Amino acid sequence: MPHTASRYLAEGPRVGIRHFTYEDGAEFTARARESKELHQPWLFPPDSESAYLAYAGRLIEDRTKAGFLVCEKGGELGDGAIAGYININNIVEGGFLCGALGYGAFAHAAGRGLMREGLNLVVDHAFGPMRLHRLEINAQPRNTASLALARSCGFRLEGFSPKMIYIDGDWRDHERWAITAEMRASG
Repeated sequence: MPHTASRYLAEGPRVGIRHFTYEDGAEFTARARESKELHQPWLFPPDSESAYLAYAGRLIEDRTKAGFLVCEKGGELGDGAIAGYININNIVEGGFLCGALGYGAFAHAAGRGLMREGLNLVVDHAFGPMRLHRLEINAQPRNTASLALARSCGFRLEGFSPKMIYIDGDWRDHERWAITAEMRASG
């Protein structure tokens, strides 16, 4: 039987991860609009075609970013339905080999463990083919779902940064979580 290449960079039992494409705009923005209540006040993913094209363009074309869509395999919304997204931002090469993670689940996938599976796949991809050494997550202290996801994937709390990131019209406090390739290998 001939081998057929997967459309995913990595796969788990229920999800696969793949890079963003410009063609994902209609589905991504529809899911973002359906998920506004879940996301705010933490996240503001693009919910219009023009905003998506600019957002995806940065993830596709900027070498300091890598964007991944978490896609459900065989789900109720169809095989390959976008469950969420995970981006590695501020990728620094050289002696640092680090990136900062940002992520969001869409409402239909929230609370089902799909993002945990997807984040584990992204972390393995970052420490494998991308050859990064460290990943960081910065989350607002009241964003319990984001903190639980970081903790469940083996990230450790490293500190607290007051007024760290400008979100929704104000500078917000954040907890800093991180994981290294060594932590992942021994975990």
